[in-house]
Amino acid sequence: MKKIILQRREFLCSAGAAVAACTIVPRHVVAKSGETPPSEKLNIAGIGVGSMGRNDVNEVAKGNNIVALCDVDWGYAAKAFNNHPKAERFRDFRTMFDKMDKQIDAVVVATPDHNHAVAAIAAIKHGKHVYCEKPLAHSVHECREMAKAAREHQVVTQMGNQGHSYESCRLLVEWLRDGAIGKVHTIHCGCSVVNSGVDRLGDLKKEWKTPESLDWDLWLGPTKQRPYCPAFLPYIWRGWVPFGNGTIGDWVCHVVDPVFWALDLGSPKSIVSETPGYDIKTQGEAFPKSEKITYEFAAKGDRGPITLHWYSGTLPIPRPADLEPGRNPVGIGAVVLGDKGTIMYGSHGADGVRIIPEVKMQAYKRPAKSLPRVKEHHLDWLNAIRTGGKAGSDFTYGAALTEIGMLGVIAGRLAGTKLEWNGENMKFTNNAEATALVTPEYRPGWSL
Repeated sequence: MKKIILQRREFLCSAGAAVAACTIVPRHVVAKSGETPPSEKLNIAGIGVGSMGRNDVNEVAKGNNIVALCDVDWGYAAKAFNNHPKAERFRDFRTMFDKMDKQIDAVVVATPDHNHAVAAIAAIKHGKHVYCEKPLAHSVHECREMAKAAREHQVVTQMGNQGHSYESCRLLVEWLRDGAIGKVHTIHCGCSVVNSGVDRLGDLKKEWKTPESLDWDLWLGPTKQRPYCPAFLPYIWRGWVPFGNGTIGDWVCHVVDPVFWALDLGSPKSIVSETPGYDIKTQGEAFPKSEKITYEFAAKGDRGPITLHWYSGTLPIPRPADLEPGRNPVGIGAVVLGDKGTIMYGSHGADGVRIIPEVKMQAYKRPAKSLPRVKEHHLDWLNAIRTGGKAGSDFTYGAALTEIGMLGVIAGRLAGTKLEWNGENMKFTNNAEATALVTPEYRPGWSL
């Protein structure tokens, strides 16, 4: 085949369509070793660059151009601004797109959860490829809309659950599909991190002065207007219902990802939550410090039904019966039970995945590697943009995975009530109050 060199703009604008039929000249042909030729460099913008966003932007900056940075708090974002002094600075991503639409190829979104969907969908509608931090969104409805927008606009997307690209994650998938522990029937998983604002509820009753560097109204985004409070940010917004998704929202896309992929879990048929020591009437603005959420997944394909128990915060994952004395149980991760054995793994991408006890791990004859290996999660996204391919945790996959967490959040609002979920019709068949929580209300001036 004759190799074709495309102009960078022509190539990127068609990356989601028929680009796969074209061949890009290898870098070593047109550039010195280790350098990215100008025709392959992407112009990338960052939205929310004060914390994880700064790390994400630094990763995608390698061999590319960071042309714009947007953050509502220029004080918190100062390090990112200093790292990329040539990038234009904005507070409002809508203004950024109005001014620089034609100069941006791809966007990294790493705002607090409640702004993910509005920022990412705005970028997608402008034809930009999008990398969005986990969890993908702040509600089931937003998950569905983000996946739908990405498909309709044919852009390359990736959710920031970096463990999905790890070797350990692919090993876990291959082992389970190989029948390493037989038919999986139960999963105990969770995270010991406490993402709860309960201890700071008293701060909401005080008056606070908004920092000069922060545009509080833009930080609130589509959520209802409320006074500024330092108990909300930075980072600690995860413990508050209007802005974050608690411990499960923070960690489900890391911890559940490997089994979600390996077992093709899809949508659960029921969810029920237990929140010991939590009073939603007086503490409802904040997430509980501990929670157990039980999901039931129907049989699918050649696997049987599966029960998944999630443990948040101070509720520990039960110690597996076949774990040897002296070995530490899982604090962040999962215990996967099959009819022929047990697998235990850690937080991101099944880190430290092992069959237990160790004597069974040593006896297991590992299958040949069948899944493609990925060098790095951000690079997976960038390479997919350049080749017209698909990233491993694109918004179709990422939305379905995130939805597990969002359903758990709803169950927590109605703790003790077993909710029957119809994923196809996006409704709870036995509870109208729960169904009302599927789609959030936005304040005037904001929409997807």
